[in-house]
Amino acid sequence: MVYKVIGLMSGSSLDGLDIAHVLLEEVRGKWSYKILHADCLEYNDQWAHDLRHASDLKVGEFLKLNTSYGRYLGARIKEFIARHELSHQVNFIASHGHTVFHEPEHNTTCQIGDGATIAAVTGLPVISDLRSMDVALGGQGAPIVPIGDKLLFSEYDYLLNLGGIANITVPHNGSLLAFDVCPANQVLNELAEREGKAMDENGAMALQGVLLPDILDELNSAGFYKMAPPKSLSNEAAKDLVFPKLFASSHNNYDLLHTVTQHIADQVAEVVRQFPIKKENATLYATGGGTFNSYLMLQIGKAIARYNVTIVVPDARVVKYKEALVMALIGVLLWREEENVLCSVTGASKDSVGGAIWLG
Repeated sequence: MVYKVIGLMSGSSLDGLDIAHVLLEEVRGKWSYKILHADCLEYNDQWAHDLRHASDLKVGEFLKLNTSYGRYLGARIKEFIARHELSHQVNFIASHGHTVFHEPEHNTTCQIGDGATIAAVTGLPVISDLRSMDVALGGQGAPIVPIGDKLLFSEYDYLLNLGGIANITVPHNGSLLAFDVCPANQVLNELAEREGKAMDENGAMALQGVLLPDILDELNSAGFYKMAPPKSLSNEAAKDLVFPKLFASSHNNYDLLHTVTQHIADQVAEVVRQFPIKKENATLYATGGGTFNSYLMLQIGKAIARYNVTIVVPDARVVKYKEALVMALIGVLLWREEENVLCSVTGASKDSVGGAIWLG
């Protein structure tokens, strides 16, 4: 079976809305993919502010933001379809939405971007609310990308995504584990913004800094890193993990960037140490915006080399749009009424078929 689907992803770093038009094909249980068209649409200052502070709103304003963001998503999809001349070439839309609240310990998660509104605006079927079923079943609701790691990228040993929060998929006892590793781009970007830049391009500022051993030890000793998976970080929890330690210090931002970069590399290496691959040369498949930070990638490469693991970075389109691609796959699996979230990853009571369908 062949499916042409638009996948949407908005990540914790708020660097923009990823839209990918993908072809997914299943032949005798084997899946293949092709990213046909893809764009990243930068949020303006107002949308970035509204999404960042959504959890602070009163109920009425929150609900209105949910539907207005759904209308925004629908409008961007219509423009995307027109720009790439995709009329009658999209079976349906699979939208992750934007996570604004995540407390799986209370069986609650929320990704805004109302699916009914997207369907009404686009006239296409929409699959949304992809995490709630897993959370209802006692899972973390995150990460959900590992179903794509299993079906589309199984030839690699470790699969690392360097987004606002770094997460990783690892093999374990014949199955898969996946979990959030540590804060990543969101903290690097925050420090860069203090220097008047949107990001630390190629890690240039971090490269000029020096290591702060006391700060590094304090970051690496956080209790979250001692927890066994499954585990996940909300945006606020990720900030609480590192921001107070960094921003209470009097050190300059270059040194803090250098130290946080080493912290990320240390935590990735610690995961590799904890979950060894029994082969002479293992591979770590890296995607997400952080892979464009050459200094960060250099430090991660050095940190994992001691475990005979090398980094593999795919072409730029997969790096940028892997998560949108996997959202499309999750949507296809729901369309086929097949399991699309793995309990071995999230800690739920069983694998589940997550998502809600809105017929446009």
